[in-house]
Amino acid sequence: MELDAAQNPNPDPPISAYYQTRAEHHAVVSSDWLDHAAAAASLPDAHADADTAQPPSPGSNGGGVIEEFNFWRRKPEAAEAVAAIMALAAVIRSSRATTMMELEIELKKASDKLKSWDATSISLSAACDLFMRFVTRTSHLEHEKFDAAKSRLIERGEKFGEISLKARKTIAMLSQDFISDGCTMLVHGYSRVVLEILKLAASNRKLFRVLCTEGRPDRTGLRMSNELAALGIPVKVLIDSAVAYSMDEVDMVFVGADGVVESGGIINMMGTYQIALVAHSMNKPLYVAAESYKFARLYPLDQKDMTPAHRPIDFGVPIPAGVEVETSARDYTPPQYLTLLLTDLGVLTPSVVSDELIQLYL
Repeated sequence: MELDAAQNPNPDPPISAYYQTRAEHHAVVSSDWLDHAAAAASLPDAHADADTAQPPSPGSNGGGVIEEFNFWRRKPEAAEAVAAIMALAAVIRSSRATTMMELEIELKKASDKLKSWDATSISLSAACDLFMRFVTRTSHLEHEKFDAAKSRLIERGEKFGEISLKARKTIAMLSQDFISDGCTMLVHGYSRVVLEILKLAASNRKLFRVLCTEGRPDRTGLRMSNELAALGIPVKVLIDSAVAYSMDEVDMVFVGADGVVESGGIINMMGTYQIALVAHSMNKPLYVAAESYKFARLYPLDQKDMTPAHRPIDFGVPIPAGVEVETSARDYTPPQYLTLLLTDLGVLTPSVVSDELIQLYL
Protein backbone atom coordinates (compact mmCIF):
# COMPACT_ATOMS: atom_id res chain seq x y z
CA MET A 1 0.00 0.00 0.00
CA GLU A 2 1.44 3.38 -1.01
CA LEU A 3 1.99 5.89 1.77
CA ASP A 4 -0.18 9.00 1.65
CA ALA A 5 2.21 11.90 1.20
CA ALA A 6 0.03 14.10 3.36
CA GLN A 7 0.52 11.91 6.38
CA ASN A 8 3.38 11.59 8.81
CA PRO A 9 5.94 9.36 6.99
CA ASN A 10 6.03 6.95 9.93
CA PRO A 11 2.88 7.37 12.02
CA ASP A 12 3.20 4.32 14.25
CA PRO A 13 6.27 5.22 16.35
CA PRO A 14 5.69 8.53 18.18
CA ILE A 15 8.40 10.34 16.21
CA SER A 16 7.74 13.78 14.73
CA ALA A 17 7.79 13.89 10.92
CA TYR A 18 10.08 16.89 11.15
CA TYR A 19 12.73 14.88 12.98
CA GLN A 20 12.31 11.90 10.68
CA THR A 21 13.17 14.10 7.69
CA ARG A 22 15.61 16.39 9.51
CA ALA A 23 18.71 15.15 7.68
CA GLU A 24 17.11 15.93 4.32
CA HIS A 25 15.56 19.13 5.65
CA HIS A 26 18.96 20.56 6.61
CA ALA A 27 20.95 18.79 3.91
CA VAL A 28 22.28 21.81 2.06
CA VAL A 29 23.32 25.33 2.94
CA SER A 30 23.96 27.31 -0.25
CA SER A 31 27.38 28.91 -0.72
CA ASP A 32 25.86 32.30 -1.51
CA TRP A 33 24.14 32.75 1.87
CA LEU A 34 26.93 35.05 3.10
CA ASP A 35 26.52 37.28 0.05
CA HIS A 36 22.78 37.42 0.66
CA ALA A 37 23.31 38.33 4.30
CA ALA A 38 25.81 41.06 3.38
CA ALA A 39 23.25 42.50 0.97
CA ALA A 40 20.35 42.11 3.39
CA ALA A 41 19.79 45.85 3.63
CA SER A 42 18.73 45.91 -0.01
CA LEU A 43 16.34 42.98 0.51
CA PRO A 44 16.93 41.27 -2.85
CA ASP A 45 14.17 39.57 -4.76
CA ALA A 46 12.92 36.58 -2.78
CA HIS A 47 13.16 34.27 -5.79
CA ALA A 48 16.56 35.43 -7.04
CA ASP A 49 18.33 32.29 -5.87
CA ALA A 50 15.49 29.85 -6.50
CA ASP A 51 16.09 26.85 -8.72
CA THR A 52 15.12 27.18 -12.36
CA ALA A 53 12.84 24.14 -12.10
CA GLN A 54 9.17 25.00 -11.70
CA PRO A 55 7.20 23.59 -8.77
CA PRO A 56 4.35 21.18 -9.48
CA SER A 57 0.83 22.55 -9.67
CA PRO A 58 -1.12 21.99 -6.43
CA GLY A 59 -4.20 21.00 -8.39
CA SER A 60 -7.78 21.84 -7.56
CA ASN A 61 -8.41 19.41 -4.70
CA GLY A 62 -5.53 20.26 -2.37
CA GLY A 63 -3.84 16.90 -2.97
CA GLY A 64 -0.89 18.43 -4.82
CA VAL A 65 -0.24 20.96 -2.07
CA ILE A 66 2.07 18.45 -0.36
CA GLU A 67 4.14 18.14 -3.54
CA GLU A 68 4.42 21.93 -3.73
CA PHE A 69 5.31 22.01 -0.04
CA ASN A 70 8.06 19.43 -0.52
CA PHE A 71 9.41 21.36 -3.52
CA TRP A 72 9.96 24.46 -1.38
CA ARG A 73 11.00 22.52 1.71
CA ARG A 74 14.04 21.12 -0.10
CA LYS A 75 15.38 24.60 -0.77
CA PRO A 76 18.03 25.68 1.76
CA GLU A 77 16.61 29.21 2.07
CA ALA A 78 13.06 28.08 2.83
CA ALA A 79 12.08 26.88 6.28
CA GLU A 80 9.28 24.34 6.70
CA ALA A 81 6.81 27.10 7.57
CA VAL A 82 7.84 29.20 4.55
CA ALA A 83 7.41 26.14 2.32
CA ALA A 84 3.83 25.85 3.60
CA ILE A 85 3.17 29.53 2.90
CA MET A 86 4.49 29.25 -0.66
CA ALA A 87 2.44 26.09 -1.22
CA LEU A 88 -0.76 27.81 -0.07
CA ALA A 89 -0.04 30.78 -2.32
CA ALA A 90 0.27 28.33 -5.22
CA VAL A 91 -3.10 26.80 -4.32
CA ILE A 92 -4.76 30.19 -4.89
CA ARG A 93 -2.98 30.73 -8.21
CA SER A 94 -3.95 27.32 -9.60
CA SER A 95 -7.48 27.18 -8.19
CA ARG A 96 -10.39 26.64 -10.58
CA ALA A 97 -12.97 27.81 -8.06
CA THR A 98 -15.64 30.15 -9.41
CA THR A 99 -16.76 31.74 -6.13
CA MET A 100 -15.02 33.10 -3.06
CA MET A 101 -16.72 30.49 -0.91
CA GLU A 102 -15.33 27.67 -3.05
CA LEU A 103 -11.86 29.21 -3.03
CA GLU A 104 -11.81 29.66 0.75
CA ILE A 105 -13.00 26.08 1.26
CA GLU A 106 -10.29 24.82 -1.08
CA LEU A 107 -7.66 26.89 0.72
CA LYS A 108 -8.83 25.65 4.11
CA LYS A 109 -8.62 22.00 2.96
CA ALA A 110 -5.09 22.58 1.68
CA SER A 111 -4.10 24.25 4.96
CA ASP A 112 -5.51 21.37 7.00
CA LYS A 113 -3.68 18.87 4.82
CA LEU A 114 -0.37 20.69 5.36
CA LYS A 115 -0.91 20.82 9.11
CA SER A 116 -1.68 17.11 9.18
CA TRP A 117 1.69 16.38 7.54
CA ASP A 118 3.19 16.92 10.99
CA ALA A 119 0.66 17.77 13.68
CA THR A 120 3.50 18.35 16.18
CA SER A 121 5.12 21.19 14.19
CA ILE A 122 4.32 24.51 15.83
CA SER A 123 5.78 26.70 13.09
CA LEU A 124 3.98 24.78 10.33
CA SER A 125 0.60 25.14 12.02
CA ALA A 126 1.20 28.80 12.92
CA ALA A 127 2.31 29.67 9.39
CA CYS A 128 -0.82 28.10 7.88
CA ASP A 129 -3.08 29.94 10.33
CA LEU A 130 -1.31 33.27 9.78
CA PHE A 131 -1.48 32.85 6.01
CA MET A 132 -5.20 32.16 6.11
CA ARG A 133 -5.75 35.18 8.34
CA PHE A 134 -3.50 37.50 6.35
CA VAL A 135 -4.98 36.58 2.98
CA THR A 136 -8.69 36.51 3.88
CA ARG A 137 -8.89 39.01 6.73
CA THR A 138 -11.04 41.71 5.11
CA SER A 139 -14.74 41.63 4.36
CA HIS A 140 -14.23 43.86 1.30
CA LEU A 141 -13.47 40.72 -0.70
CA GLU A 142 -17.10 39.68 -0.39
CA HIS A 143 -18.22 42.77 -2.32
CA GLU A 144 -15.73 42.49 -5.18
CA LYS A 145 -16.19 40.58 -8.40
CA PHE A 146 -14.66 37.13 -8.10
CA ASP A 147 -11.80 37.67 -10.55
CA ALA A 148 -10.79 40.88 -8.79
CA ALA A 149 -11.06 39.25 -5.36
CA LYS A 150 -8.98 36.26 -6.49
CA SER A 151 -6.31 38.60 -7.89
CA ARG A 152 -6.22 40.37 -4.54
CA LEU A 153 -5.83 37.04 -2.74
CA ILE A 154 -2.98 36.03 -5.05
CA GLU A 155 -1.28 39.38 -4.46
CA ARG A 156 -1.59 39.03 -0.70
CA GLY A 157 -0.42 35.43 -0.72
CA GLU A 158 2.67 36.26 -2.75
CA LYS A 159 3.40 39.27 -0.54
CA PHE A 160 3.15 37.14 2.60
CA GLY A 161 5.46 34.56 1.04
CA GLU A 162 7.99 37.23 0.06
CA ILE A 163 7.98 38.73 3.55
CA SER A 164 8.46 35.28 5.07
CA LEU A 165 11.38 34.43 2.79
CA LYS A 166 13.13 37.65 3.76
CA ALA A 167 12.45 37.31 7.48
CA ARG A 168 15.78 35.68 8.31
CA LYS A 169 17.77 38.42 6.58
CA THR A 170 15.74 41.11 8.33
CA ILE A 171 16.43 39.53 11.72
CA ALA A 172 20.14 39.30 10.90
CA MET A 173 20.23 43.03 10.22
CA LEU A 174 18.38 43.95 13.41
CA SER A 175 20.66 41.74 15.49
CA GLN A 176 23.98 43.32 14.58
CA ASP A 177 23.84 45.99 17.29
CA PHE A 178 23.85 43.25 19.92
CA ILE A 179 27.16 41.76 18.74
CA SER A 180 30.29 43.66 19.73
CA ASP A 181 33.94 43.07 18.92
CA GLY A 182 35.65 40.69 21.30
CA CYS A 183 32.47 39.10 22.63
CA THR A 184 31.90 35.42 23.28
CA MET A 185 28.47 33.98 22.65
CA LEU A 186 26.84 30.64 23.33
CA VAL A 187 24.54 29.03 20.76
CA HIS A 188 22.47 25.89 21.21
CA GLY A 189 22.43 23.27 18.48
CA TYR A 190 21.70 24.29 14.89
CA SER A 191 19.51 27.28 14.07
CA ARG A 192 19.44 28.72 10.58
CA VAL A 193 18.37 32.17 11.74
CA VAL A 194 21.17 32.29 14.35
CA LEU A 195 23.60 31.13 11.68
CA GLU A 196 22.42 33.95 9.41
CA ILE A 197 23.04 36.47 12.22
CA LEU A 198 26.57 35.22 12.77
CA LYS A 199 27.31 35.11 9.03
CA LEU A 200 26.30 38.74 8.65
CA ALA A 201 28.39 39.72 11.69
CA ALA A 202 31.40 37.93 10.19
CA SER A 203 30.87 39.63 6.82
CA ASN A 204 30.83 42.96 8.69
CA ARG A 205 34.32 42.06 10.00
CA LYS A 206 33.22 41.79 13.61
CA LEU A 207 35.53 39.71 15.77
CA PHE A 208 33.82 37.29 18.12
CA ARG A 209 33.99 33.77 19.45
CA VAL A 210 31.25 31.13 19.62
CA LEU A 211 30.68 28.30 22.07
CA CYS A 212 28.36 25.77 20.48
CA THR A 213 26.58 23.02 22.36
CA GLU A 214 26.83 19.55 20.88
CA GLY A 215 23.04 19.33 20.64
CA ARG A 216 22.50 15.71 21.60
CA PRO A 217 20.97 13.36 20.68
CA ASP A 218 20.97 14.44 17.01
CA ARG A 219 24.22 16.43 17.44
CA THR A 220 23.03 19.44 15.46
CA GLY A 221 25.65 21.58 17.18
CA LEU A 222 28.36 19.76 15.25
CA ARG A 223 26.76 20.93 12.02
CA MET A 224 26.58 24.47 13.39
CA SER A 225 30.23 24.40 14.42
CA ASN A 226 31.25 23.16 10.97
CA GLU A 227 29.38 26.02 9.30
CA LEU A 228 30.97 28.58 11.63
CA ALA A 229 34.46 27.16 11.22
CA ALA A 230 34.07 27.32 7.42
CA LEU A 231 33.47 31.07 7.83
CA GLY A 232 36.66 31.47 9.84
CA ILE A 233 34.76 32.15 13.08
CA PRO A 234 36.53 30.83 16.21
CA VAL A 235 34.27 28.14 17.63
CA LYS A 236 34.45 25.63 20.45
CA VAL A 237 32.07 22.68 20.83
CA LEU A 238 30.73 21.97 24.32
CA ILE A 239 29.10 18.80 25.54
CA ASP A 240 25.60 19.76 26.60
CA SER A 241 26.30 19.19 30.28
CA ALA A 242 29.18 21.73 30.20
CA VAL A 243 26.95 24.79 29.75
CA ALA A 244 27.07 25.90 33.41
CA TYR A 245 30.81 25.13 33.56
CA SER A 246 31.47 27.40 30.56
CA MET A 247 28.96 30.18 31.23
CA ASP A 248 31.61 32.38 32.90
CA GLU A 249 33.25 32.76 29.48
CA VAL A 250 30.02 33.84 27.80
CA ASP A 251 28.85 37.41 27.20
CA MET A 252 25.48 36.49 25.67
CA VAL A 253 23.38 33.55 24.51
CA PHE A 254 21.66 33.28 21.10
CA VAL A 255 18.99 30.64 20.44
CA GLY A 256 16.37 30.05 17.79
CA ALA A 257 12.81 28.90 18.42
CA ASP A 258 10.40 26.31 17.11
CA GLY A 259 7.57 28.54 18.28
CA VAL A 260 6.92 31.79 20.17
CA VAL A 261 3.84 31.50 22.40
CA GLU A 262 1.36 34.00 23.82
CA SER A 263 3.09 34.30 27.18
CA GLY A 264 6.24 35.59 25.45
CA GLY A 265 8.03 32.32 26.13
CA ILE A 266 9.42 29.99 23.51
CA ILE A 267 9.25 26.33 22.59
CA ASN A 268 12.59 25.14 21.23
CA MET A 269 14.89 22.15 21.02
CA MET A 270 15.47 20.22 24.22
CA GLY A 271 18.01 21.87 26.49
CA THR A 272 17.03 25.48 25.80
CA TYR A 273 15.24 25.80 29.13
CA GLN A 274 18.18 24.68 31.22
CA ILE A 275 20.53 26.99 29.28
CA ALA A 276 18.15 29.86 29.98
CA LEU A 277 18.08 29.01 33.68
CA VAL A 278 21.88 29.01 33.89
CA ALA A 279 22.19 32.24 31.88
CA HIS A 280 19.58 33.96 34.05
CA SER A 281 21.25 32.88 37.29
CA MET A 282 24.58 34.27 36.05
CA ASN A 283 23.14 37.51 34.62
CA LYS A 284 23.91 36.68 31.01
CA PRO A 285 21.48 38.07 28.38
CA LEU A 286 19.63 35.50 26.29
CA TYR A 287 18.39 36.60 22.87
CA VAL A 288 15.84 34.62 20.88
CA ALA A 289 15.97 34.92 17.08
CA ALA A 290 12.58 33.94 15.65
CA GLU A 291 10.61 34.70 12.51
CA SER A 292 7.11 36.13 12.99
CA TYR A 293 5.54 33.14 11.23
CA LYS A 294 6.52 31.12 14.31
CA PHE A 295 4.23 33.18 16.56
CA ALA A 296 1.60 30.71 17.72
CA ARG A 297 -1.64 31.04 19.62
CA LEU A 298 -0.53 28.70 22.37
CA TYR A 299 -0.22 29.26 26.10
CA PRO A 300 1.62 26.33 27.73
CA LEU A 301 1.49 26.34 31.52
CA ASP A 302 4.36 23.90 32.03
CA GLN A 303 6.64 21.46 30.20
CA LYS A 304 3.92 18.88 29.67
CA ASP A 305 1.23 21.33 28.55
CA MET A 306 1.99 21.16 24.82
CA THR A 307 1.62 18.70 21.97
CA PRO A 308 4.45 16.19 22.41
CA ALA A 309 7.10 15.87 19.72
CA HIS A 310 9.57 13.00 19.84
CA ARG A 311 12.83 12.17 18.14
CA PRO A 312 14.79 8.93 17.83
CA ILE A 313 17.67 8.51 20.27
CA ASP A 314 20.68 6.30 19.76
CA PHE A 315 22.96 6.01 22.78
CA GLY A 316 25.41 3.83 20.90
CA VAL A 317 24.99 1.00 23.39
CA PRO A 318 22.06 -1.34 24.08
CA ILE A 319 19.48 -0.04 26.55
CA PRO A 320 18.44 -2.66 29.12
CA ALA A 321 14.92 -3.96 28.80
CA GLY A 322 12.43 -2.11 30.95
CA VAL A 323 14.46 1.14 31.02
CA GLU A 324 12.36 4.08 29.93
CA VAL A 325 13.99 6.65 27.59
CA GLU A 326 12.91 10.29 27.40
CA THR A 327 12.46 11.09 23.71
CA SER A 328 10.85 14.54 23.93
CA ALA A 329 12.30 16.81 21.26
CA ARG A 330 11.67 20.21 22.78
CA ASP A 331 11.04 22.13 25.96
CA TYR A 332 9.29 25.33 27.01
CA THR A 333 11.24 28.35 28.27
CA PRO A 334 9.10 30.85 30.24
CA PRO A 335 9.39 34.55 29.32
CA GLN A 336 11.10 35.64 32.55
CA TYR A 337 14.29 33.90 31.42
CA LEU A 338 14.43 35.65 28.03
CA THR A 339 16.00 39.06 27.50
CA LEU A 340 14.75 40.06 24.05
CA LEU A 341 13.17 38.48 20.98
CA LEU A 342 14.84 39.48 17.71
CA THR A 343 12.14 39.16 15.04
CA ASP A 344 11.33 40.51 11.59
CA LEU A 345 8.65 42.61 13.33
CA GLY A 346 11.38 44.33 15.34
CA VAL A 347 13.18 43.80 18.63
CA LEU A 348 10.55 42.80 21.19
CA THR A 349 10.45 42.25 24.91
CA PRO A 350 8.67 39.05 25.92
CA SER A 351 5.88 41.08 27.51
CA VAL A 352 4.73 42.60 24.19
CA VAL A 353 4.45 39.29 22.33
CA SER A 354 0.76 39.02 23.20
CA ASP A 355 0.12 42.41 21.61
CA GLU A 356 1.96 41.39 18.46
CA LEU A 357 -0.01 38.15 18.28
CA ILE A 358 -3.25 40.10 18.53
CA GLN A 359 -2.13 42.33 15.67
CA LEU A 360 -1.06 39.37 13.56
CA TYR A 361 -4.37 37.55 13.97
CA LEU A 362 -6.70 40.56 13.75
